[in-house]
Amino acid sequence: MPREARMDVSRLAAALADDPDAAFPDLVRALQDGVFAGTLRLTGSRADAEEITQEAFVHAYRALRAYPHDRVRELRVREWVWTIALNLCRNRARTRRRRPEGSLDREPALPDPSPGPEHQALAAAERERLARHLARLPWATRAAVVLRHVAGLTYAEIAAALARPPGTVKSDVYRGLQRLRDSLEEEP
Repeated sequence: MPREARMDVSRLAAALADDPDAAFPDLVRALQDGVFAGTLRLTGSRADAEEITQEAFVHAYRALRAYPHDRVRELRVREWVWTIALNLCRNRARTRRRRPEGSLDREPALPDPSPGPEHQALAAAERERLARHLARLPWATRAAVVLRHVAGLTYAEIAAALARPPGTVKSDVYRGLQRLRDSLEEEP
């Protein structure tokens, strides 16, 4: 994330504490694309990612309205929103595991707007292949890799969002990338 955008996010806590209704749209604009991209990689479903992203911001807004002024001012906004989104992803995954396989609601993949049908087919196949391998990683490892390489969070932000030590997060990202490389190389 560019330094200017990171600085804007760091100022959001103070703005949210002063006037949550006025500052909340800025929070959504600053974080929605990254939250959507990360939840898409974590869930594997565009519909789930859209729903979880929206739900995360609704939860955040409601929480802001209930928090005392001082607590809002001290929030680490990116980490806080990601904690909410990750919990929603985790809950969605638990719910999905409890359902029979036939009841999963999967939407068909949308075509990529890239030029040419051959390019679209190859790009979609590669995305699907990477998503399949990513989905095989354990939850904590997958979340760390996605937050680092899809959402662009720093290790400190990931550690706060996952409530894990920064060293553990770094190990999770390293091991996750290594497992992805190994898995991709082993595939025929």
